[in-house]
Amino acid sequence: MTELTGLDKVFIKDLLVRGIVGINPDERVNRQDVLINATLFADTRQAGASDDIGDAVNYRTAAKAIIAYVENEGPLLVERMAADLARICLDTDERIQAIELSVEKPGAVRFARSVGLTIFRWRAEVLEG
Repeated sequence: MTELTGLDKVFIKDLLVRGIVGINPDERVNRQDVLINATLFADTRQAGASDDIGDAVNYRTAAKAIIAYVENEGPLLVERMAADLARICLDTDERIQAIELSVEKPGAVRFARSVGLTIFRWRAEVLEG
């Protein structure tokens, strides 16, 4: 795999969206909070030099794509949601070379603040492989 050397981190932190995810009957009907964190690995030097949004990874575009997916899709598993969201984010900008993404369901387990998972994916394995 490729190294992260030379790549910067563009992040979306604590994006709270309501959507359908889960295997239990009530989870298939009632929307619940889903907490998303995404770190997009890209070289941001050109944007830093030019101060031009056209040279930057647009985190707003990625966030809007995440929101649309969570609000409109309904996967059974958070693993599926995370994999789909990673692909969607990577697809928003060819400069994004890798992503670390977490999906959490706050309050899904009694006495736990949140449950979920974090994945890491390379562009090459998701979009080119």
